[in-house]
Amino acid sequence: MKKLKLQFCVLILIICCNPLHAKVILNKGKNLSVSINGYSEEVVFTAFSIFKRDFENVFQAKIVDYREDSEVIIGTLGKSSSIENLLNPLDIQTLKQHKEAFLIQVVGNKLLVLGSDKRGTAYGILELSRIIGVSPWEWWADSTPNKLNQYIFHDSYKRIDYPSVAHRGIFLNDEDFALLPWSSLTHEPESKPGEIGPRTHERIFELLLRLRANTFWPAMHECTVAFYLTPENKKIADKYGIYIGTSHCEPMMRNTNAEWKLAGVGPYDYVNNREQVVTFWEQRVQELAGSDNIYTLGIRGVHDSKMLGANTLEEQRVALNDIIKDQRKLIAKHVNPKVDEVSQVFIPYKEVLDVYKLGLEIPDDVTLVWCDDNYGYIRHFPTGSEQQRRGGNGIYYHVSYWGRPHDYLWLSTTHPALIYSQMKTAYERGVKDIWILNVGDIKPAEFAIEMFLDMAWNMNLIKDSREGINQYIQTWYSREFGPKISSELMQIVHEYYRLAYIRKPEFMGNTRTEEKDPYTKKVKDLPWTEAEIRTRIKQYELLEKRVRKLTQQIPANKQSTWFQLVEYPVTASVAMNHKHLYAQLARYSKASWDQSDAAFDKIVNLTMHYDTISNGKWKRMMNYKPRNLEVFNRVPRETFQTTMAIDKQYITILNGLSYKRFSGEKPKSYGLGYASQAIHLSKGSSVDYTVKVSKKDSIYMDFALAPNHPVDGQNIRFVVSINDNPEQIFDIQTFGRSEEWKENVLTNRTVRSLRFTNPSNKLNIHIRALDEGIVLDQILIY
Repeated sequence: MKKLKLQFCVLILIICCNPLHAKVILNKGKNLSVSINGYSEEVVFTAFSIFKRDFENVFQAKIVDYREDSEVIIGTLGKSSSIENLLNPLDIQTLKQHKEAFLIQVVGNKLLVLGSDKRGTAYGILELSRIIGVSPWEWWADSTPNKLNQYIFHDSYKRIDYPSVAHRGIFLNDEDFALLPWSSLTHEPESKPGEIGPRTHERIFELLLRLRANTFWPAMHECTVAFYLTPENKKIADKYGIYIGTSHCEPMMRNTNAEWKLAGVGPYDYVNNREQVVTFWEQRVQELAGSDNIYTLGIRGVHDSKMLGANTLEEQRVALNDIIKDQRKLIAKHVNPKVDEVSQVFIPYKEVLDVYKLGLEIPDDVTLVWCDDNYGYIRHFPTGSEQQRRGGNGIYYHVSYWGRPHDYLWLSTTHPALIYSQMKTAYERGVKDIWILNVGDIKPAEFAIEMFLDMAWNMNLIKDSREGINQYIQTWYSREFGPKISSELMQIVHEYYRLAYIRKPEFMGNTRTEEKDPYTKKVKDLPWTEAEIRTRIKQYELLEKRVRKLTQQIPANKQSTWFQLVEYPVTASVAMNHKHLYAQLARYSKASWDQSDAAFDKIVNLTMHYDTISNGKWKRMMNYKPRNLEVFNRVPRETFQTTMAIDKQYITILNGLSYKRFSGEKPKSYGLGYASQAIHLSKGSSVDYTVKVSKKDSIYMDFALAPNHPVDGQNIRFVVSINDNPEQIFDIQTFGRSEEWKENVLTNRTVRSLRFTNPSNKLNIHIRALDEGIVLDQILIY
């Protein structure tokens, strides 16, 4: 206590005697004195140890701990009164109002870091790492920080920050092909077979801490040793202040897929084997009582399938009502008798959403976690009553997926504008309690992960426009590779996502997964004309040339990072497209098969090179053929006896942004669409287009839209009127895993068509949104 009083007096003296323009200067080669004020929890010291390492890398100097005259003083609200007394009471009140908040401020030649709680303090400490130029990907992408001679915190410096979303994190999934073999054979070879061990999880949790994330769903496939079966994993999570949750098919912190066969008795069937199933859950709840967990309620099958013992949706509803009651009794018994104070989620995923809509009784304090359709389009947004729930709402979103109609587990190509627009809509409708991103193997989804988590931390970080998204992209790559090439790199990245939006690399074989018809697994023609194919080949050639040119400008210490974040994903995507596009031309003797084979060899060689970068650090992390699907193989040399698709003679193709006027709210454009010019029309707003035509007989129009799901209610409709004729109503809602939905997500568009008998040489096209969620990409007229 005497020590704290003395420190407080010293700080007051410093302020009183301080010159008008106080500042804190970090210098190359000069040690920095830092003290942690008051009692702090483990995650604070974890963050501090990371910052010490970062400071040493940037300034080639050390941090000296626990000195009373420290230049940097770190504390936590309620435990560091000597810091609190130096700050504006209004700022202290702001900290008190927000969990995980932090304040960084220069006061009297001192840099003060104060968190509202243990995680807030940790984020504040690591904000210092960001400020001095250390990337969150310094280990995961070998992003070596630049050395600095000096950094000055001026006397006016003050930064106060706190999260927009309460729980922010990632889900490791489909880890079979990269993360698991890399972890168990390369990074942590001392682990037992199939284990993602504590050294790997420590690296993951450090990344999450640097990204200001606090939640983690562990890998859950049968091939992987379950997270809790390696006791050290949970200790590492506590060290980094990470909440552990579980996916939609892993209730009560149990990895059912891996653990039921070890600890379960009989079938995993609550209806017919209730006692054993409840006992299975209770064992884990007892084991974890007192730790930071988010309990998933409900039940699905042992793996990603519907629950056993209940055949109809109504039978599932009745069973789930009883299941949730039993699960909450376990929480009350072993964790907290005030069960509504314990974090719990219910995830209406796949068929469970249909069960929920039948009237499933979910306690008001439980967070409802909604899902996308696995391809980036959110299936359900909270209704008005759901937004009022005490437990709030969350989202489980995918940038990697295994399943129908086709996997995308290799490259990360979900368009930033899609992530932004979907998550912004979700947030505006009350999805503020938990955001979880299915990241597959983490790499190569680095950009998507950080963008998603940055939005979860600060929804206002990205300006609500295409320019805002482009600026975010440019800033991200500028941090990694410097401002000199960031503008050019932003354009390259945007083109990479645009082309993949039209067709993902994994979808280029026109194959399907997990369908009974063997023909769906066979590589075959895409429905593209020769002109369309050659245009796409050329577009990818130009993209690769731009990357190759920039590669020459990347310094040696950034080459590994460049290969991981830019060169591999772009050039591998180029090669995958060339492999299949040249093969399609070769089937009709319009190209050489050698061109397709060379592209395949290029993918193999690029991936082999990935194994060698950073002295073999990432060996086995990149797998260019997850599940060994036919699309990833060398294309069989076949000759087709049919003819290629024939060009449609379009009168014109109008992009969404080509409207002549609008009424209502001005359309927004985030860069989505086949030409990056799709527009988002708010409900009741309209746009008008004018087209001159020479023919006066039938005109056909295809209206191509993003395949969104209803935002409000059950419909997602727009109306079209041509030359002031009666309006025609179109609804783009799809159901389940219908064929229409499959085609929509494979092509990133849904199409509605009409025929119009034109009596004049001019078309006035009026389009109005009847519901929220209408994203108009193009109007194709022929």
